[in-house]
Amino acid sequence: MVVVVTGNNTLNAGEPLATQTRRQATGRIRILVVDDDATLLLWSATVLGDSGYQVDTAEDGDGGWEALHARNYDLLITDNNMPKVSGVELVKRLRGEAWAIPVILVSGEMPRDELKRNPWLHLAGTLEKPFSRKELLEAVKEVLGQSANVREYIKPRPVRESGRAVESLQR
Repeated sequence: MVVVVTGNNTLNAGEPLATQTRRQATGRIRILVVDDDATLLLWSATVLGDSGYQVDTAEDGDGGWEALHARNYDLLITDNNMPKVSGVELVKRLRGEAWAIPVILVSGEMPRDELKRNPWLHLAGTLEKPFSRKELLEAVKEVLGQSANVREYIKPRPVRESGRAVESLQR
């Protein structure tokens, strides 16, 4: 599925000018996926790329940190349980530098207690492993505030209240 971008050149409220300018120039949202599981990393990148997103990958939190400093991203999807730098630690680094990039934290075992102790991490959502192609794409679309036909970016917001595969941590 290819997501169509409207020809509208107006600036979206709450979106950094650099992000708006890049999106107008490329017409694609750039996502960074960080995961130490090579199979899941490739699968996620393929699913997102086939859906019209521009996707970069990193194999661990250190690589993700380097990628975030090398390029601008509209969304970060990061595994939590990784060697060197965990997903939560990566988000702590981002928030420590006042980066407002929306983040979806992925994990087989969500660190709920740590997330409750650190509400300042402002996760846009979580995605519990294993997840399907549909769940991944729904989470990304909801975080980015997209519909099936028009791509609009809004400030990060809760993904879903249901608590199934994706749940809000902004309570």
